[in-house]
Amino acid sequence: MNVIEVQNVSKNFKHFSLNNVSFSIKRGFITGLIGPNGAGKSTLIKMMLGLVRPDSGHISVFGSDVFTDEAAVKQRIGIVFDESHFYEDLTIYEMKRIVAPFYQRWNDQKFAGYLDTFELSPKQKIKELSKGMKMKFSLALALSHEAELLIMDEPTAGLDPVFRRELLEQLGSIILDEGNAILFSTHITTDLDRIADYITFINKGQLVFSEDKDAIVEQYALVKGERELLDRDTRKQFVGIRETSVGFEGLVNNRAEAQAAFGGYAVFEKPTLEDIMFYTVKGGTAHV
Repeated sequence: MNVIEVQNVSKNFKHFSLNNVSFSIKRGFITGLIGPNGAGKSTLIKMMLGLVRPDSGHISVFGSDVFTDEAAVKQRIGIVFDESHFYEDLTIYEMKRIVAPFYQRWNDQKFAGYLDTFELSPKQKIKELSKGMKMKFSLALALSHEAELLIMDEPTAGLDPVFRRELLEQLGSIILDEGNAILFSTHITTDLDRIADYITFINKGQLVFSEDKDAIVEQYALVKGERELLDRDTRKQFVGIRETSVGFEGLVNNRAEAQAAFGGYAVFEKPTLEDIMFYTVKGGTAHV
């Protein structure tokens, strides 16, 4: 079952356009939304939350139109942003008392359990929390009203690697045990290498792909070899390529075709999501 359906969505701004984007978010899985800054990730999230209306196309969340059924849809969504939007002078407990009444299915017992899991004291003031602790508090709030979909916009930006790994492990165990869905928007693709099931890649307002992560890294390949292997035909294989005085490294989006073109004269490696994003965004040929 798809929790979110984005169908042929377009939106025009003065200096940016989102063009005919379609993809879905599946229940029970973590979907990574990747792309460089300014690619359109935040605009898509705002549309899913009913904050920005598309010029054309349609977005449904839990089968409902997010703009006509906004209140009901938001009862089922937990949201975690990269910046804190809390009253800094309040304690965790006081902030919870403000947030909880907005949700019909708020669960105080769950909230207390998450505070214990995240090692947060309800007596701590928001301004005394580190960035990582504020992220944990945001997550505790987002998970305590029986949310079926968790939307996270750059949640690990600025966090140390130890905490990032801890957070990712908690996401896997807490959310997916309940068969819910996560949309994880980030430009830190190493996080998604670890936990994502599906990847949706947006670049310059266009959808590059929205597919199973394992299938993506099997389809793409990093190719390395000597410059003598490059000619007009072999260059057409590459999404992007870097050349030096002695050799090249590039990304292809069809491993089988590239292997047939280069035979055994080039080295083929499995790319990371960062490799795929870098070469796709960069495009063309770069000389180093």
